[in-house]
Amino acid sequence: MIVQSLAFYLFAAILVASAVMVITARNPVHSVLFLILAFFNAAGLFVLIGAEFVAMILVIVYVGAVAVLFLFVVMMLDINFRELRVGTLQYLPIGITVGLVLLVELALVLGTWVIAPDLTTVVAAPTPTPDQVTNTHALGLLIYTRYVYLFQASGLILLIAMIGAIVLTLRSREGVRRQNISNQVSRRRDEVVAIRKVPTRGGV
Repeated sequence: MIVQSLAFYLFAAILVASAVMVITARNPVHSVLFLILAFFNAAGLFVLIGAEFVAMILVIVYVGAVAVLFLFVVMMLDINFRELRVGTLQYLPIGITVGLVLLVELALVLGTWVIAPDLTTVVAAPTPTPDQVTNTHALGLLIYTRYVYLFQASGLILLIAMIGAIVLTLRSREGVRRQNISNQVSRRRDEVVAIRKVPTRGGV
């Protein structure tokens, strides 16, 4: 128990410190590296509570794909962040207003929070032993039964974000030849095929 407590406080302290460095680091590459460190420590916390599958997914998906993608995008775009910071003060009132709105919404949510009346029965319900229900099995039962609508909603949100990213990056440039499938399919034979009689020992 002492080792688990020490590991918990170690992972939690590094996680909080790295999360703070993500939003305070001036270099975006350093922010992504601190984000990867935060993901690793969050995976360590999941391992401590017995959720090895969630920890593995966190490392494989977020560290192995998302954070590395952020790192490559930041390094390849070569964005001039000094130009982006110009004119920040003129958007400060809008940012403060949005922050206050979110703060009020969080206060309303926390103020109207009601504990479920059947909480004692749920907590007192017998928990199956790990040899009967595996971690992955228990997670699948919760996601695809009790939280199936929320799971589908998260998938729709990711789909909308993907479509938005494609729309934002789709640009038409002059002088670039693009393939037009409809024009290719609608062409007639006499427009693209020419039959010529080539004489013997002569060229076209």
